[in-house]
Amino acid sequence: MVFKRESFISQVEKQVDWDVIIIGGGATGLGTAVDAASRGYRTLLLEQSDFAKGTSSRSTKLVHGGVRYLAQGDVALVYEALHERGLLLKNASHLVKDQEFIIPVYSFLSKYKYLIGLKLYDLLAGKSGFKKSSFLSASKVLSAIPGLKPEGLIGGVSYSDGQFDDARLALNLAQTAAEYGGVLLNYTKVTDLTKENGIVNGVSFIDIETKKSYTLKAKVVINATGVFVDEILKMDVPSGRAIVRPSQGAHVVLDPSFLKGDSALMIPKTPDGRVLFAVPWHGKVLVGTTDTPLNEHSLEPKPLDEEIEFILTTAGKYLTKEPTRNDVLAAFAGLRPLAAPGKDTNSTKEISRSHKLIISESGLITITGGKWTTYRRMAMDVVDKAIELGKLAAKKCITQDVKIHGYMSEIQDGALSLYGADADGIRNLIKSNPELGEALHAGFKYAKAEVVWMVRNEMARTIEDVLSRRMRLLFLDAKGALTLAPSVARVMAAELEKDDKWVNAQVEEFTALVKQYLLYKPVKEGFDQSGVKATA
Repeated sequence: MVFKRESFISQVEKQVDWDVIIIGGGATGLGTAVDAASRGYRTLLLEQSDFAKGTSSRSTKLVHGGVRYLAQGDVALVYEALHERGLLLKNASHLVKDQEFIIPVYSFLSKYKYLIGLKLYDLLAGKSGFKKSSFLSASKVLSAIPGLKPEGLIGGVSYSDGQFDDARLALNLAQTAAEYGGVLLNYTKVTDLTKENGIVNGVSFIDIETKKSYTLKAKVVINATGVFVDEILKMDVPSGRAIVRPSQGAHVVLDPSFLKGDSALMIPKTPDGRVLFAVPWHGKVLVGTTDTPLNEHSLEPKPLDEEIEFILTTAGKYLTKEPTRNDVLAAFAGLRPLAAPGKDTNSTKEISRSHKLIISESGLITITGGKWTTYRRMAMDVVDKAIELGKLAAKKCITQDVKIHGYMSEIQDGALSLYGADADGIRNLIKSNPELGEALHAGFKYAKAEVVWMVRNEMARTIEDVLSRRMRLLFLDAKGALTLAPSVARVMAAELEKDDKWVNAQVEEFTALVKQYLLYKPVKEGFDQSGVKATA
């Protein structure tokens, strides 16, 4: 399998006609690429930034059925999501794991309410590989989460759900699609839809790196751009109303000393009606999320001050070590595409309450909504719809049994565990060139070989691609990511044949980005406002 941008561009230049062109390289678009390519369709995916740059790298890192949807009575949605959760554990075991969650209980009424609800959750899940729920005494709860306040605690309900690395799974989906012959390009922005007799029959796009423009034909064009779906829809019908209004979810990352255990804390109802999670993730604690309606969207949404205060204040009510802004290692936000208010529902087919398919008069297929856990089902629905509309020859979906790139039958621990089966490739790089085994920085575990691997085999093009979505350090420790930036840039420059000017520009750009993930201005040497000279 070749997963190189240059190779994919070469294929695009040779092939004008495609079966499927997918716009959007998040969970839904990438899942659709896997589905379409694995059925044998000539498949091309175009992403305006990096894979999973938007919402799909900014989730709460959970593969779950949705306990709160169960409380709302949406049993069908929970059943569907739990089925997909089991498939992810089976097919991407290098990235998805069984995580224990504990709901603290402060009254006997809540004890039975949560226990009964979670027993139903277990029943719906069936034999999916996850542990069943149970009631824990107060002492066992505090043993599992030593950082929890003991006042008023009578026990807790333990249950299991999935945890994963969202951006790494997105990348592995891209690689899986490529293994089936799909072509996937990051940094390619769609500029227009082409039509014949009013029917969409292709796209025009620009390669952001080379500024070269392309126009390609396709039997079906799929709009899977998340909060950006309206921009593509307006290329089709400029006067059309917006169908999406974004809702922002913010998260903060803390030191593991706030939980002091391997179990996750779940607060089922916060003052704003959301569920609050405090989850161990890559050696840190991820706390969130909020639900804030917005009137605009961007590729780099920023957590609002009120969201940060809400998360910290709510977490502080339950944790013995109450977090402050100075404790936050990184803060980030993601946008969820929610249906905009309106009466025109004639063109919308609601597959479930989790996602919607919209078939335009021009034949453009738009998919929106949903969540990471159900990405495969969403992908199956959209390709099935294209077949139903007569745009593609009928072929059966096989993704229930497709192992995601990197899959290993035996789970491995260690610094390279996220790479799954690809870890051997990194080890071989080090064997062939021992210098690549050196750490990027004395204070961090990451090796130079990882950056080389990311450039050669994971289509990393910028420092941000490496430190944000492949190593995940920007989301875990923003100041730490800034420390590594110059070293990462130099390794990348050698691989991409870039000069010092590129290195300095990359570090400057990344330094500006890091400030959005920090809640206070860095003051130590190496983190000052001057940026490049201080760190290069």
